[in-house]
Amino acid sequence: MAFLKSIEEKKFSPLYLLYGTEPFLINEAREKLLANVLTKEEAEFNFSSYDLEETSVDLAIDDAETLPFMGEKKLIILHNPVFLTSLKTKEKVTHDLKRLEAYVENPAPFTVLVFTGEYEKLDERKKLVKLLKKNADVLDAKPLNENSLRKWVENRATSLQMSMEDQAIDMLLQLAGNDLMILNEEIVKLALYAADSKHITVEAVEKLISRSLEQNIFTLVDKVVKRHIGEALQIFYDLVKQNEEPIKILAVLSGQFRLIYQVKELTARGYGQKQIAGMLKVHPYRVKLAAGQAQSFSSEELIRIMEMLAESDLKMKSTGMDKKVIIELFLMKLVQPSS
Repeated sequence: MAFLKSIEEKKFSPLYLLYGTEPFLINEAREKLLANVLTKEEAEFNFSSYDLEETSVDLAIDDAETLPFMGEKKLIILHNPVFLTSLKTKEKVTHDLKRLEAYVENPAPFTVLVFTGEYEKLDERKKLVKLLKKNADVLDAKPLNENSLRKWVENRATSLQMSMEDQAIDMLLQLAGNDLMILNEEIVKLALYAADSKHITVEAVEKLISRSLEQNIFTLVDKVVKRHIGEALQIFYDLVKQNEEPIKILAVLSGQFRLIYQVKELTARGYGQKQIAGMLKVHPYRVKLAAGQAQSFSSEELIRIMEMLAESDLKMKSTGMDKKVIIELFLMKLVQPSS
């Protein structure tokens, strides 16, 4: 990523704006700045961090305009700049935003000032946002689409001096999901395993990567689609052995079938997968997988399944019936000819 490369090359901007709903990308950029702007010795004197929900931005500007001590640069990170959004909050502190606007137009050359917040979007109508978008290096940390996610996995492997075959990438995404924090941890694990060969195979992924609850549910639904009730039940029993609560399993099942139904209906109305992902606020990769499963059900079948799930949920919460048995009955009903 060019944004990170410029930091690694120590080509710093006096202003950075890091925002979005993908916390791993924000944290990665923040860590790169911490590692490259200052040495450990310099950081002791020239690094500051302010929570703008608790502290006035005026103090941060005073700090930014003060010359560094025993070094050439200062690094100041401003967390939670909610005034860049349209969110309504009860402000605990007062910010002089006019003064901040003036600073953004003419930042101190010896200070690297970083605004960071996990906000889906900023209020583009505000003058301060427009100034930051114009003058700062901006990272909009959006969830990655399928192609970007695959490229990201490949790049993470490369950064660890590893190659990774395409099938291994596919398998990793299927098993671990699309959470970048989890994916990064799993890639590090795979790299340690493949330290001698420097090549991550699909066999290594199958051997080392544990399935998330969501992925197990996805596989369970796939078994239902193929009418393999024995295999579907075995996945359920394995989840119970792993101490997953039946009520949680039912909730994830409900979420998956709801997603399948929504994707089916929106596809029928002519929406593309990327549009659907935006409308439902889920990752495009999940939409792609749900679209594949949706082909095995009619809309009427999916409505009936969701009604069955609602009935099962009610039984769990209002009767003394064994929760495990409730899910067993639900799964067996799913593979009956009427479904």
